[in-house]
Formats: sequence, structure tokens, C-alpha cells
Amino acid sequence: SRGMSYCLHSESHLDTGPIYVRENGKLHMVNQGAGGIQNVTPKARPFSLFSRSFSVELCMNREDDRARRQRTDHFIFTYTKEGNLRYSAKSLFSLVLGYISDNVDHIDSLIGFPEQIAEKLFSAAEARQKFTEPVTGLRALQKFTEAYGSLVLCSLCLRNRYLVISEKLEEIKSFRELTCLDLSCCKLGDEHELLEHLTKEALSSVKRLLLKDTSLSDAGLRRMTAPVRVLKKGLENLLVLDLSCNPKITDVGIGYLLCFKKLNCLDISGTGLKDVDAVIKRLQTQIGLVHSKVPLKEFDHSNCKTEGWAEQTVLQWEQAVMEAMKPQDKMRSRVAAFHFYGKTHRIEEVVKCTLVEPETKASGNLQFYKENTQNCHLPLKREVAGSHELKNNKKRALAEQERERTSKQKHLCLTVEDWDLLNTY
Repeated sequence: SRGMSYCLHSESHLDTGPIYVRENGKLHMVNQGAGGIQNVTPKARPFSLFSRSFSVELCMNREDDRARRQRTDHFIFTYTKEGNLRYSAKSLFSLVLGYISDNVDHIDSLIGFPEQIAEKLFSAAEARQKFTEPVTGLRALQKFTEAYGSLVLCSLCLRNRYLVISEKLEEIKSFRELTCLDLSCCKLGDEHELLEHLTKEALSSVKRLLLKDTSLSDAGLRRMTAPVRVLKKGLENLLVLDLSCNPKITDVGIGYLLCFKKLNCLDISGTGLKDVDAVIKRLQTQIGLVHSKVPLKEFDHSNCKTEGWAEQTVLQWEQAVMEAMKPQDKMRSRVAAFHFYGKTHRIEEVVKCTLVEPETKASGNLQFYKENTQNCHLPLKREVAGSHELKNNKKRALAEQERERTSKQKHLCLTVEDWDLLNTY
């Protein structure tokens, strides 16, 4: 349509000049005075084209600004080489995708929905930061995690992100089918809700668990391993476990780890072991873990990264937490004044990952790996002579250990405390 406005209001015939009208590719001159038409072309029109009160007006959008913005969102505006404004309509798919992502928290279920379209829908909602909203964000995220599991997130690194855990705990608990989880340097302790969530069925798929410097003790390990020891559920598929820099873990706590039969790599450096040699021998004879003389690549924390559709979502959570912490920077001048005048003032800062150097040096490098496995990045394998004899010795040791377990350790696995703990699940 062309923007033009005509108003043909005239009282006298002299005031109105000749009016030319183009119709059907032919030009006509309207003579209002005579009430007829002079045709520039041979054919003439016997009737008047316009009445005296006829007017043409281009009607613009008179709705509110919000509706106008929504109307313009349906178009893509570009400029031609000549500098003229050009617009083209968006595809129906993109319009529907944007509408659903704006109302993603109202979706009933995504189970059975094609994952290719669901990924685009997740990205559109993520770009609108729908998953950072307090209530609706959790509801929307749960729709995706219950339908797609590991596609939403297969690996989650929360190292040194205790504030993210405290602010988005329910969202983190909604992730399912994780294979790698890094909670290092978060000082969670034995009673934290997230550590209890590790024993649930939703995280039974975890194969790599990094709990370095998390203030764990023997009681925390007992709670984490109780479902595996008694019910054969929970973290039964665990392959790599990092418990380093937890001084409250002793020889008793290591005994709880013997239920992880699939374990390939274990790091207990910096723990409060009393008899290191006995622990090394016990791990080797019961679950086949050999003490490594050199550090293993599995525990350098470089392989655990956040991977999946929600990778940017986790970054958005962290940015939101940092933005909320910014106003506290204004207090630094007051804190400096307190220090200058000799007043003691305790400040709670973000927990930073600090290695427990004294305990690590005292106990040495206590990293273990299972020989002849492909699931663990090992140092150079050492060829040991008489491997058949070693296998026979291991079988004998395991047989003896089974006898000890039936006679001595039955009461350990089924104590009153364990039964009370299992009743909570």
C-alpha cells in the first residue's frame, strides 16, 4: 500500500484544478466542474469517479506501544544497497518458537517431543533468561530435565561455586542422568541437602564424583554409601572418586568405600588416615585398587566441565549471583577503616579453593587406580612378572575377605544407625 492522503472538499469549481487518476494502467482526468471525465487515452469514462465528499486516509497503528513492538517483532528490517528500508516477515516457526519460549513455564509436558525442536526451544528460552527467574524458571527447567535428562546436562562443574549452589539448589537437584559432578572446594559438610541428593535415583548415573575439600567426615561417607552397601542402589556406577583434602576422613570412612566395586580411580590425599599402609593394602586386596606413584590425570580437575543444553544457563546463574554481590563492594572502605583503627572485623567472603598442604605432605600422594582398565587415564603401565600368580593371590585374598565379611562385617553393614538412616529414604 502507498501512503497518501487526498481530500477533495471544494465549494467552487474554480478552486479545483484538473485531477488525474490512474486506473487499470490508463490515465484519466477528472473534471469536477463539468461532472465528467476527459480521457487522455481514446476511451472515456461516462461517470464521475469520486464524489465531492470523498477522502482517502492511511490508517496507522493506533494501539499502545507494547502492541506496536510485538507487531514489529514479526518483521526483519534491513537496508538495500541504495539505502532504502526493506522489511521481510519472519517465518511462522520462529514466531511460534518465540511465543512458546515466552510462556515456557506453562508447558504441560515435553515427553515424546522431538529433541531437535526442544533444543531450539531451550535455547530461545535461555536467551530470554527464563531459567533465571525464581519460581517459573524452576518449573520450566523441570519440564526439560524430566523429558531429556542428560541432553540438558550430562556434566556439571560447580567447583568453588557455593553461592550458586545455595541460590539455585532446587534447580541443580532437578538435573537427571548426570555422569560427572564436581563439587570441589564448596565446604558443603556432611549434612548438606545436595550430598543427600547424591544417593537418590536421579543421580545413580554419576560415574565421576569430585568432592575435594568439601569438609566431609566419616559420618558423611557413611550416609553417602548406605544405599549402596545395604540396598545396592545409589552411586553404584561410580568409577572415579576424589575425596582429597578432607582431613576428617579416617580409616573408618575408607572402609565405607569398599562397596564401590566398579571404582577405577580414587584420591584420598590429604585425609586423616592413621595407618596408611593398612589402608593401601586393604584397598588393593578388596577392590583391586593399586597405589599410584605419580599423580593421575583424572584428578587434575581439567576434564570436568559443564556440558549440555544448560551450559549457558549455569553461567547466567553465576553472573546473577555476582551481580547480587556487587553492592557489598562498597563496604570495603569501611572495612579498611576498621583495620586501620585496629578493630577486628570478621568478613565472610566467597569460599575459595585452598589445598590442605600440611595434610597432603604428611600423608603423601594417595591416588589409586585399577590396573588393566580403559576408563581411567593412567600413567605408564608397569609390566609385572608373574601376573597369573598375582591373580591367584588376589582370588585367595578376596576369598579370605569374603569369609571375614560374613563373620565380622555383617553387623557393620546392618547397624541400628544404618537402619535409621535407610528409613529416611
